[in-house]
This record gives sequence, structure tokens and C-alpha cells, in this order.
Amino acid sequence: MSSMQLPPGNDFKATWAFLEEGLDQIMCRFEEGLDRTRYSILYSAVHNYCARSDSNMQSAASLAGGPNSRRPAPAPPLIGGEVYLHLCHYLEIHLGKIRKESEQYMDESLLQYYTKQWTRYTAAARVVNNIFMYLNRYWVKREIDEDRKSDVYDVFTLTLVSWKKYMFEYTQHNIIAAVLKLITKQRNGEVIETGLIKNVVDSLVSLGLDHNDSSKSNLDVYRDYFERSFLNATEVYYKTESEKFISENSIPEYMKKAETRLNEEEGRVQMYLHPTTHKTLVPICETVLVKNQEESLWDGFQGLLNTDKQDDLHRMYILLARIPDGLNPLRVNFEEHVKKAGLSAIERISQNESEAIDPKSYVDTLLEVHKKYNDLVQTAFNGEAGFVAALDKACGEFVNRNKVCRASSSKSPELLARFCDQLLKKSAKNPEEDELEDVLNDVMTVFKYVEDKDVFQKFYSKMLAKRLVNGTSASDDAEGSMISKLKEACGFEYTSKLQRMLTDMSLSKELNDQFKDLIQQNHEGASSVDFNILVLGTGSWPLSTPATSFNLPDDVVKIYDRFQKFYQNKHSGRKLNWLFQLSKAELKTHYLKASKVGYTFMVSAYQMGVLLQFNSTDSCTYEELQKSTALSPEALNPALGILVKAKVLLLRDAETVGDAGSRYVLNHDFKSKKVRINLNMQMKTEQKAEADETHKTIEEDRMFVMQAAIVRIMKTRKVMKHVALIEEVITQLQSRFKPRVPAIKKCIDVLLEKEYIERVENQKDMYSYVA
Repeated sequence: MSSMQLPPGNDFKATWAFLEEGLDQIMCRFEEGLDRTRYSILYSAVHNYCARSDSNMQSAASLAGGPNSRRPAPAPPLIGGEVYLHLCHYLEIHLGKIRKESEQYMDESLLQYYTKQWTRYTAAARVVNNIFMYLNRYWVKREIDEDRKSDVYDVFTLTLVSWKKYMFEYTQHNIIAAVLKLITKQRNGEVIETGLIKNVVDSLVSLGLDHNDSSKSNLDVYRDYFERSFLNATEVYYKTESEKFISENSIPEYMKKAETRLNEEEGRVQMYLHPTTHKTLVPICETVLVKNQEESLWDGFQGLLNTDKQDDLHRMYILLARIPDGLNPLRVNFEEHVKKAGLSAIERISQNESEAIDPKSYVDTLLEVHKKYNDLVQTAFNGEAGFVAALDKACGEFVNRNKVCRASSSKSPELLARFCDQLLKKSAKNPEEDELEDVLNDVMTVFKYVEDKDVFQKFYSKMLAKRLVNGTSASDDAEGSMISKLKEACGFEYTSKLQRMLTDMSLSKELNDQFKDLIQQNHEGASSVDFNILVLGTGSWPLSTPATSFNLPDDVVKIYDRFQKFYQNKHSGRKLNWLFQLSKAELKTHYLKASKVGYTFMVSAYQMGVLLQFNSTDSCTYEELQKSTALSPEALNPALGILVKAKVLLLRDAETVGDAGSRYVLNHDFKSKKVRINLNMQMKTEQKAEADETHKTIEEDRMFVMQAAIVRIMKTRKVMKHVALIEEVITQLQSRFKPRVPAIKKCIDVLLEKEYIERVENQKDMYSYVA
């Protein structure tokens, strides 16, 4: 029969012979191609045989459904079983030949043969499936739907099942071994044909068929035959390599190797493995390359920190971040390292500066350490929260407990406040506006770590008061900016007094303008005294009343009385307390030949009181000055001391200033290169006494704050145990300062005595609130 002539539809032998010839052409000589006519005739042969209707069948069907019959005629049986069985047999023989031929190949050549045959076979199988489409549509569908037969598949699935059964099952051991050998070659640095592995993997994925539903596929074949062996081989390979490499190389070299290997394996998944392998392959590699060597990596961390190897530290972070708890020891070591670096940096500057430590160098040192390790956290450790917390903890330690703070933990906030004072005071060294903002932000960085924030507040407010009263503040904007930053960090209550101080300054300016207008209206402007006043609220300003009496010189009494009257008229009921110890004056000289225009002395109010006595005489005894100024020796002696030291006055008849019977003579030969001479200077002894006084008031204030906290807590809780009360007080106050337990106990005793709280009867260590 001609290959182009259709066999009779009811002759199976002829039909199969015709189909077999066509199958040979498709399966064995696929490269020759199949023209459209040949394809149509083969399809028709299957169709004619499966769709034929025998005359016997027809007549039987006619009788059953005759005119007198009430039963419906049964559907004609579907034909195709023989074709299906012969096709199965054909595929078995065909694949047997391919398998036989594969036995002569090994390793890479076997993979080349396998992928070549697989590619040709699957392409041919698609054509065969189309030729047998009629069989699929009717007979196969009926068999699957009605009989639920697990051994009947559509033709394309049948070709895959047959490949797995007659080809793959026999050759899989050699094929998988060859694939693993090829992957090992690639790991060893050899160039391989990755397409071979990709094709084998694709074939394994295609062979994973769901027996319950042939239209679905799964990864069982890929996992059972290849993935399991591949993962085991990977683990063994890297275990051997990592142990050998780490014993022969440094930790940084090993990390580079591990990083490269992990990247290679991730690339391998993308290149020729199934994507699902990623979630099992990478953890195995991480365990072998990182987890198993974590001790060695941890041990190498300190050396990298000491030598500041940022790239290697980043690499170590990336590697150890891959495994559970891999970073914990690094965080602990990092915290300890930063703490030691901070402490040693402060120790160095405290040794260099024999006298009192300079606030600027102290704060700069703290910032330098923080900046260095903050940059390290951001770059090497990707700003990871655990390392940020470790840095904060370490900074908290060396900021509050270093060599400078050994005597008292309140030294850091005091020095920080003094540094702010230097920044915000008028000076030739003042930074530019933009730069100043950056420095203030740096100050807030250190402030964040300061535990005794109440100490900073106390010193800062005192220094702010001095800057404002003395008019030495560099910029109102800068003062406002700093207060805003403190408010943001600690809340409104912390800065409310500071804010009111700035408000008082602007109100005083308005008050001065009103007073001057009044003087001019009354034609009193001829007065030789240029008068400026600051009216400040007692509750907001950390200023104390003078500790000495003081007789105002006659020259200023008139304007003093005039303002007093003006203020009382404006605000009846308010009382003015004059703080002469903070007042200052400028005096013009007319008695010195050394200067044609005369000198201007910038003096304190007390120095003014002393010098104006010399308008009527050239010489005064100590007792005369004391009587005329009414100043106590504690106030008079420092004022005289500076005038004598500057040689404005000459000391006679005594060794030291303030001795009984000492005489002070106006120096007519006084000379200076400056026209304006500042004599209003604070002695170092005064500065120290003032700092000690501030610390003392801080301790007193803390006792009141702790007592208030205890009362608040007890009022809310009514009854509370001793230990719980102490813990609650510490929790509530730690944002301002760290209360000491003995101090809290002392406050509890004070409140028991004052009957704010009482002990609960028959219950040990229990307090109750007394309403």
C-alpha cells in the first residue's frame, strides 16, 4: 500500500502498519520533517479507524431501537483500545533501542546523547499527540472518565510515562552521576556546558506527572532522583573545602571564599536548577560555610575591629546575618570595644590637661568616638538595630562613667552645658550659622546619652541667664534653636523656664523703650546716665538675691527712683528685687593724661560704687569704702582686688587687699593699649564656688522631685510594697536622672515623718497613702 493511500477503516492490521510507518518517520527521522499532506493522511487513518461503524453494529443498534421498542438505543462502543495498546508497545520498543544505544556513552557524552534524544523525542511526541488527537478526545477521555484507569493517559503523557519507564529508570543512575560530576567540575573552576544540565533538569521536571490527574505535573522525579543527591553532594563538597581552606588561610580570606561560594550557588539555581531548589540549597550552604565555622568567625571579629577593616567587617556581618543568632556575639564584642575606645579617649585628654578639662575638647572627644563607630554601624553593619542598640549602650557607659566623671556622674552634663555656653556666647571663634546648627545637633547627640539631664538643665539655665543678662548671647535664633531641640528631646516642661527667659528679654526691651519715651516726654533726657533695665520673672530665672547690702552712688539714685515709680504705676502690686551683683556699668575717665579721649571702664555695679568715691578724693581707706558702699567684705574684696590688679587703684599701707587700715590711691599714671577696658571679671575661686553651689542645689532639688514622684505614685496606687515603689520611682525619673536607692529610701522616711504615707499594720514593707 502506498504511504499516501489511506487504509480501509475497518482493517486494523493495515491501519496499524500504515501508522507504524508514519511513527517511524516521526520518531526516527524527525529531521526529515513531515509535510502537511502526510500529516493529514495519518490523522485521517486514526480517525477512520476509531470513528468507523460496522454494519453488524448498525443493524443491532437498529433492532434495539426499532419502532416498537421503548428502550433507547445504546451508544455505539468507542473504538481505540487496540491502537492505544500497539502505540504503547511501539514506544517500548523504540525507547529500548535508544536505551541500548546509550550504554556506549558515559559522563558528559552520555548527557549530550541523552539531551539530544530527549529533545528529538519530546518534539516528535507532540506531533504524534496531534496525529492521535481523535483517540485522545474520545477513547482516552472515556476510559479516564468512566473507568478511572490509572494506566491510560493522553498520548503525549503516554510518551513521557514511557520515557520514564523504558529509558530513564534504566539510565538515571549514570545520568545523575554525570550531572553531579559536571557540577563538581564547575565548582572546581572548569568551564562546562551548562545547557546540558539545564536540559536534563528540564526533562526531570517534565517527567514529574500527577497520577491522579495526568494534566498536572509535580516535582517528584526531580526531587527524588536529582535534588536529594545534589544537596548531599553539595554538603560533602563544601564541608571538605571549608575545613581545609580555613585551616590554611586567614579569616578575611575565608570570608571572601564563603561569600563567593554562596553567590555561585545562588547563580547556579538561576542558571540551570529549578527555582524551588533555592530554599533548600542556600540553607545547606549557609550551615556548612558559615554556621559550622561561626566560632572561628567570631574569634576573628575583634582583630578586624582593632584594625578598622570595614570591608571585612561588612562581609562578616553579611555572612553571620544569614544564620540564627550569628550576630549576637558580635554585638556584645562591639559594645565592649566601643566602650573601651570611649574610656581610653577620655583618659588621654584628661592626662594631657593637668588643670580643669576644657569642655570643647571633652565634647569633641565624645563626638569623635561616637561618629567613628556610628559610621561603622551604618556602613559595615547596614544600620542594623542590634548594633545601633549596642552603640547606644556603650556610649551611655563612657559618656556617664569615665575618668573625668569618676568623682561624680554629673560632670558630663556640666561640661556639655559649658560647651553650649562657649558655642552660644559672642566670640571671634563662633561658627557660621549653618555650621552652628550642625554643632548643636552634635550636642544633642551627646545629650541623648547623658543620664543626669537635670544637671544639664540646671547648668544650662544658669549660663543662659548669664548670657542674656550680660548681653553676650551670639544670636537669638541660635538660643531659640537650642531650646527647641531640648524641648523635642525632653518635652515642654523641661524647657518651659528657658522659653520664659527669652520672653522676659523681649518684654524688657519694650519696657525700656516705654521708659525712655517717658523720660524724653518729661524733658529729663539731659541726665548724664544712660540707663537700661531687665525685669525678669523670679520663677523662671535661676538668680539669687544679693548676699550684701549696697548703697547706690548718688549719680544713679535719681534714675533708679524714677524707674521704680514708673514700674509701680504700670504694675501695681508687683515688687522689684534689685540684683546689684549682676548689674554692670560703664565709666568714662577724665583724669588720665595717657589717653586724649579718655578710657572707658566696663565694671560691675560694686566696682562702680567703689570708683565713683574717687570723684571727690584721690585716696580712700578700706573702712571708708566699706562705709560709703555698705558692701560686705565678701563682695568688696573681689571688686577691689581686680581694680588693684589692673592698676586702676594702687594698694598702700598693707600687703593684701581687704586688710584693716589698707589705703587705695587712684593711679593717675594708668596706661592701656585698649580704650575700652573690661574690669568686670569673675575670679576662678568665685567660678568654682558657683559650680559647687549649683551641684548642691541639684541634690536638694532631686530630693523634692523624688518625694513628689513617691506621693504621685502612692496617690494612684493607694497601697504598695517597698521594692515595687522604689522600682516605680526609678522608672518614672530615669529620663531626668538616675535616682539612687539610698536617696529614695531617705525620701520615703521623710514622707512617713510628714504623714503623706504610712506603714500598713501587720504587713512587712507595705505602705499606704494617707489622704
